[in-house]
Amino acid sequence: MANNKSALKRAKIAERNRMRNKAYKSAVKTLMKKYFVALNAYAASPSEESKTELMARMSEAYSKIDKSVKRGVLHSNNGARKKSRLAQRLKSVTRQTLTA
Repeated sequence: MANNKSALKRAKIAERNRMRNKAYKSAVKTLMKKYFVALNAYAASPSEESKTELMARMSEAYSKIDKSVKRGVLHSNNGARKKSRLAQRLKSVTRQTLTA
């Protein structure tokens, strides 16, 4: 336990920041999972509606990743890697649907 006022304040701030970081990281993971579900639905039956849903999910995920990087929750390289993986999966699925 903290021994003085400043240590107590720093402990409170650290806990507040930890909770904020946890919320951002959890939201990023959730949006990425929703994107991958939409991607699988699009791969199973490519249609205009599923493509618009997919692009909306991608936009949401990109936005949350960018906000997390801006707030310092994620490192910029980590955010770039996550966005790259999303785009890479989309590219592989669209390549498969075009050849099929």
